Amino acid sequence: MKASELRDKTQAQLQEELNELLREQFNLRMQKGVGQVARSSEFKRVRRDIARVQTVLNQTSGKRK
Repeated sequence: MKASELRDKTQAQLQEELNELLREQFNLRMQKGVGQVARSSEFKRVRRDIARVQTVLNQTSGKRK
C-alpha cells in the first residue's frame, strides 16, 4: 500500500482501512501466541501500513481545520 493511494481516499475510507489493519494485527498476535504464524514479515508490513494510514489521516484532518 502506497501513501499516494491512501491520499485519494476519503476520511471514512481511511478509518475503515485503519480498523481492518488493526484487526489484522490483532489476528497476527493471536496466531503468534498459539504458534501458528506462517510469515513473521507480516507483522512489519501491517505495522507500517497502520502508520501510513494514521499519517495520511492526520495530514488530511489538518488541512480541513
